[in-house]
Amino acid sequence: MNPKASHTVHFSLMGLLLAAAFLLNLGLGSASIPFSDTLSILFGGEGSGESWRYIIWEYRLPKALTAVLAGGGLALSGLLMQTFFRNPLAGPFVLGISSGASLGAALLILGASLLPWSAAFLLSDASLAVASSLGSFAVLAVVLAVSVRLKDAMALLIVGLMFGSITGALVTVLASFSQAEALQQFVFWSYGSVGNLSWEQLGLLLVLCLAGGIMALSQIKGLNALLLGEKYATSMGTSLPRLRFWVILATGILAGGITAFTGPIAFIGLAVPHLARLWLTTSDHRRLFPAVLIVGASLMLICDTVAQLPYSSYVLPINAITSVIGAPVVIWLLLRRSKMLF
Repeated sequence: MNPKASHTVHFSLMGLLLAAAFLLNLGLGSASIPFSDTLSILFGGEGSGESWRYIIWEYRLPKALTAVLAGGGLALSGLLMQTFFRNPLAGPFVLGISSGASLGAALLILGASLLPWSAAFLLSDASLAVASSLGSFAVLAVVLAVSVRLKDAMALLIVGLMFGSITGALVTVLASFSQAEALQQFVFWSYGSVGNLSWEQLGLLLVLCLAGGIMALSQIKGLNALLLGEKYATSMGTSLPRLRFWVILATGILAGGITAFTGPIAFIGLAVPHLARLWLTTSDHRRLFPAVLIVGASLMLICDTVAQLPYSSYVLPINAITSVIGAPVVIWLLLRRSKMLF
């Protein structure tokens, strides 16, 4: 089979996987809704009960769409960082942007606990998203300013890790002075969740993901040239400062915006680019871009379905599920590729 036909088959399978994961996520949950009624409600029918229609449209569908955006966006930002730093262990949060969002959330949740009279006024899903966004974009602005002065990508990577350490230390200081209830709320936020967004918040997340995705898409040629080294990319007419700026900005908008609305979600951005490369056996970003979007969205939907513990009222932290399900898969694929496992 020639490479073009092979990739067509792969993308067809990815599309089927995404569709199946999406429908499975809509159909399974604490309330048992038959798949026939789920499909009927999804395509405008009434279903067998008004409560089911409300569950699908007001809870499960926004949650599934959030999972699609978060999974695809984190996977794409992870691919950008791994290519830019030429480091397979780089993820969407190596620049400290996630830590900035955590600091913003900590300032609101833990800081409000120091002023009990204002806690009820300040704490809401919308204000938490705003605070997290401000924290992530503040760190992004500093990283962009530093990137203008630093020419070495590895030095920029170290600076990002240092920003993460600083913001982590500030969160620890706030936690040491906060009340137990506020600390518990912050811990729950740090577990990550895709089930708390309204349709308005989902629309804003969509705008951020589209903006970051378009910026990343505009840099495909430069990213492909960068695979062969900075000197080769420069000889091909790629402006490294411009590439650095747009890649960092796109990653910051994707990772920062998603973290602000869903909390920090581990593993997806680190592992999905490797899964896409292993599946397609290519490093061409023209094919990797759609692949990581589809695989990331599918994996996030599957992890969220498992985290909901179908037909149960219990919900597990999605961060735990992404790691428990995804990490063994990546290890197995890497061992198989190295002919260590048959």
